[in-house]
Amino acid sequence: MPELTHFRDGLPRMVDVSEKASTAREATAEAWVLLPPEARAALEAGTNPKGDPLTVARLAGLAGCKRTADLVTLCHPVPVSGAEVRVTVETAGVYVWARVRTTAPTGVEMEALTAVTVAALNVYDMLKAASKAIEVTGIRLLGKSGGKSGDYTADDRVAPGTSGEG
Repeated sequence: MPELTHFRDGLPRMVDVSEKASTAREATAEAWVLLPPEARAALEAGTNPKGDPLTVARLAGLAGCKRTADLVTLCHPVPVSGAEVRVTVETAGVYVWARVRTTAPTGVEMEALTAVTVAALNVYDMLKAASKAIEVTGIRLLGKSGGKSGDYTADDRVAPGTSGEG
């Protein structure tokens, strides 16, 4: 059985990355916010009493990626050198996408995943007055580059709530 990297002698620990070289790293992630008809209507009509959920979600995702190490217990704080969050209305719901970049001894997968998750939660928060049946789903890593484990690209998937035909 391989040695557990985040446990030693049965106790949790933060992995020591001090001997690893800093390299350019990037990660992208996505999430979906599925909207019941009443929430979608409020969003599309611009009648949401809290304001524009898409702009708030975009800003929240950017802020969230910078706070990842505060939220994910054994995650190293990394210097985020660039981040982009997109929040768009699609047929299946609100699509959230993020890309995070750094030059560091460890990657930014968790930062990208945190960005989309926090953004999606803010869409929910901004629209919950219209419906509590909003669903956050499809949170996943789309890709990463750099580091010892190499590059990763997720398999293509169909958006939640669609048949893939069209």
